[in-house]
Amino acid sequence: MTTLFASLFPLLVYFAYNIVVPQVEKRRASLSVIMNMQRRRWVANAARRESPFDAILSGNIMGSVSFMASTSALLVLAVFAVFGQLPALMAALDSLSAYRSYSLLDVQIHLAVMLAMFVLAFFAFTLSLRQFNHFCIMLGALDRDGTTEEEIEAIARMNALGAKNFNSGIRAYYFSISTVAWFVSEWVGLAVCLITVLVIAHREFFSSAHRTAASAAVIAARRRRDAEVPRRDNL
Repeated sequence: MTTLFASLFPLLVYFAYNIVVPQVEKRRASLSVIMNMQRRRWVANAARRESPFDAILSGNIMGSVSFMASTSALLVLAVFAVFGQLPALMAALDSLSAYRSYSLLDVQIHLAVMLAMFVLAFFAFTLSLRQFNHFCIMLGALDRDGTTEEEIEAIARMNALGAKNFNSGIRAYYFSISTVAWFVSEWVGLAVCLITVLVIAHREFFSSAHRTAASAAVIAARRRRDAEVPRRDNL
């Protein structure tokens, strides 16, 4: 039972993280929430300039997402290939796992969990790629002479959706690390999974990147407020 729980634990934590963190973000802004503010600034500024700069940025983002989606597909195929080499894998595990021996069923279940993690990553990245593609179309359709705040908000939300699913795919990669550690020991796999949660949470809420992005958001908000004061005075 412990072995089965250890195999399923990364998958369960992955789903739990995606459910719990949005609730935490209502009380404390995460790095993703702060960057969504910058996405809105990006769209607002793109509505005022005429240059290929925004198209280049969008293309770079889509290229990165496409690479990750392709990698996920290769990992799915790799896990399928391992299913065909189970005798060799069992022999390798006997020499690798110093604490216990896994049964063939244990390994098959664990490989199925690994497969599920990479399939989830693949779907997250491909959905992200589709949403960023929609974002590029919406950005290109901007009418720079009559763009409304509602239109800017809608385009920024599409960008944020793409980023949300991209981050979900990245997290699937992070938690798949603990599925690899399971082959050494189920307890090592559990420990690595918990450490992964702490690392991801630190990056989202307490990292230097979080502080830097928050500082940039505050500076931008202060500049926007100072620019609006003269306009109100002129009225």
